[in-house]
Amino acid sequence: MTDTFTALSDPTRRKLLDRLSEAGGLTLRELGEGLPMTRQAVAKHLAVLEAAELVASHRDGRCKRHYLNPMPLAKLARRWLGQFETVPLGALAGYEGPPAGPRVEAPAA
Repeated sequence: MTDTFTALSDPTRRKLLDRLSEAGGLTLRELGEGLPMTRQAVAKHLAVLEAAELVASHRDGRCKRHYLNPMPLAKLARRWLGQFETVPLGALAGYEGPPAGPRVEAPAA
């Protein structure tokens, strides 16, 4: 799961995932169109995404086509966000933040 977080931490890799979610089966050249980087840099980002199993690749003749693998993202959402689905929204509706009174500092030891 650490690989997934590492892969998602970079905005360029998130952009590549967005492109793959819009249209799968893109080549390296198609993925890199309009990005301010070389094809080699895009390939390095794809390698990180493949290591995190967020992207699957398939050879099509001389071309290598890349596809989004949504399973790690689904597992991540279920593991980290799913725990908040059971929180009653009514309990959060009345939350007004911390009290507005003066802060009391703890005495220094």
